[in-house]
Amino acid sequence: MPLDNPTDVRTRILDAALGLMAEQGFMALSQPKVAKAAGVRQSHLTYYFPTRNDLLKGVALHSIETMLSSLRAGVSTGGFSLEQFARFAGEALADKRRARVMLGLIVSSDEDREIKQFMRDFVGRVRQNLMGVAKAMGADPRPEQIAAMHMLMVGATILNVARDDANSRRECTEIARLAIETFLPVAPAAAPGKQRRQK
Repeated sequence: MPLDNPTDVRTRILDAALGLMAEQGFMALSQPKVAKAAGVRQSHLTYYFPTRNDLLKGVALHSIETMLSSLRAGVSTGGFSLEQFARFAGEALADKRRARVMLGLIVSSDEDREIKQFMRDFVGRVRQNLMGVAKAMGADPRPEQIAAMHMLMVGATILNVARDDANSRRECTEIARLAIETFLPVAPAAAPGKQRRQK
């Protein structure tokens, strides 16, 4: 039987992997389990992702690109406020799947130089996208501000996985709002005559 559209098959595999990680954690990310969850033969999975690390990298890119494309779509309409960004970011931070993917990559990077380089590139890509979103919203952050915001948010999402309760999920939203308010300087819509504070 012929495969569906290759893009659909690849996406189905990645979505199945994210689902398994959400339900069972990082250890569930095995090629046989993901193939079964995606409804494809393991040979189809290994065609796209020859190793477990390839699958993990694919899941990381798919996860972040899905999140960023939703964020970019919201910003492109012109009606995406910093408050909406904070709410969106808080929900993303509370999503344990992304944190589990990152934790899996971190563990794998200790043994695999290719994963280590992937992580360096991945962090750069995420920060570049965050800078683009910030500028589209009228903010003018320095690279260090984006780095600080990113680090604070990553810490919140990892601690959410570790604690996994209502308080940790609530803190994700609060940390997202605090990070955005602190590190994304936006010209205030203040009364005439007030000038933006120079940094």
